[in-house]
Amino acid sequence: MLKCIAVDDEPLALELLEDNISKVPYLQPVAKCSNAMEAMKLLQQETVDLIFLDIQMPGLTGLQFIQSLSVKPMIILITAYEKFALEGFNLDVVDYLVKPVSLERFVKACNKAYDLFQLKNRPASNADVAPDYFFVNVEYSLVKVNFSDITFIEGLKDYVKIHLVNSNKPIITRISMKSLEEQLPSAKFLRIHKSYIVSLNHITSVRKSSVYIADMELPISDNYRDALGIITGKTSL
Repeated sequence: MLKCIAVDDEPLALELLEDNISKVPYLQPVAKCSNAMEAMKLLQQETVDLIFLDIQMPGLTGLQFIQSLSVKPMIILITAYEKFALEGFNLDVVDYLVKPVSLERFVKACNKAYDLFQLKNRPASNADVAPDYFFVNVEYSLVKVNFSDITFIEGLKDYVKIHLVNSNKPIITRISMKSLEEQLPSAKFLRIHKSYIVSLNHITSVRKSSVYIADMELPISDNYRDALGIITGKTSL
């Protein structure tokens, strides 16, 4: 769990931030603060892993607050202004979000912080072990999906269907195929078409223009046929 605080001088923005935090299962909210001085006082009393921080606040700005910290937790900046992005990244923030922030973009930033936290804190003996799951947003909740449960993924414009083993009901989530593909381990999944990604473990047979997963036939496009040939050990299909 990541212990986190939210810092924003706008009550409505702080309320929205709290709501987004509550939807991420690995975040543990500690407190909310309406300015940087409150946050500074809190950090003297609590150990915090992650701060969601506004920049433009009365008194001490978010950037000034970061510079004042001797021990710095991970920080995700959330602001209405794009112009501070370079300065923010120069201060080694995890991510920089511009309001209004979608839940998908918020979760992506949180995932970056969580991955960094795990990298820093996992035992040395587990240094090469990658997570065998990921989370997707489904109807305002985050759903855990194990890589081993996925048979194939189907793209539908702004949505994807994640088809699972032993389930007739796919998970439907609003995300691009490209974004989802980046979260999948390349050793276990392969894109065979602009609309399809398949689990290599669940392929039952391959033909020149089709991949079969059980009795489901999926098309192979010309753009991805060479990659599939390399995986199957055949130079031509």
